[in-house]
Amino acid sequence: MVELEQEVERRQRLGPESAARKALIASSYHPARPEVYDSLQDAALAPEFLAAAEYSVSPGADLKGLLQRLETVSGQKRIYRVPVFTAPFCQALLEELEHFEQSDMPKGRPNTMNNYGVLLHELGLDEPLMTPLRERFLQPLMALLYPDCGGGRLDSHRAFVVKYALGQDLELGCHYDNAELTLNVALGKVFTGGALYFGGLFQAPTALTEPLEVEHVVGQGVLHRGGQLHGARPLGTGERWNLVVWLRASAVRNRLCPMCRCEPDLVDDEGFSDGFTREEPTAVDVCALT
Repeated sequence: MVELEQEVERRQRLGPESAARKALIASSYHPARPEVYDSLQDAALAPEFLAAAEYSVSPGADLKGLLQRLETVSGQKRIYRVPVFTAPFCQALLEELEHFEQSDMPKGRPNTMNNYGVLLHELGLDEPLMTPLRERFLQPLMALLYPDCGGGRLDSHRAFVVKYALGQDLELGCHYDNAELTLNVALGKVFTGGALYFGGLFQAPTALTEPLEVEHVVGQGVLHRGGQLHGARPLGTGERWNLVVWLRASAVRNRLCPMCRCEPDLVDDEGFSDGFTREEPTAVDVCALT
């Protein structure tokens, strides 16, 4: 009981502490690449990604047509891949992230499993970059790929960059994401190892025997359901930076928490928080266990 109370208190501190860091960064930090803070432009996006998003909002668009514009990594696991960002944009974003990492600004770490990385909303990149990416491009794709997981009802996100390097984080154990759907984009740099591996949907980690391995390709994003058991193999050499976007649909999670698979008992918080809402959007059927 004591540990549970401490965890509740820790989580209640996250919102105010994050808001304080964001305010200090906004007032005192000087970017190295200010252009990445401009509103998201099509020039930053890979032609394949633009084509897939454009198709997804066209009259008569369907799953079969969209899959012709994506790479199907696993039809059974519903894992897909598509180039997302251009090489110049990946390089500019990486330079900005490294500049921030080397600054004396306070840094909130991405999650309880990654010790190195950046929360993009604290850096001020949610409004110009991540929200347009979700609303204009990802939601149309996800509506066709994952309609049963709230793909067409994405109303919030949590976006962060994780860094893997020798002497720092090297790998990531089996886990589920606190998200209905996930986009994972390899930003760089030069590295070996670190492949993603996948099990089943809400599969127990101890039951993982023959995982599907997916190599990273710089600029390309892997799309999967948040409940798909996954992890990352150890880094071999170099540095690996990945942008991870947890896409959330309150129409799904208000009924069933993606982490405990129970009906949530909500407490008020600031911002997107964990993606729950007290308002009740039209519910959608939750992901089938396949």
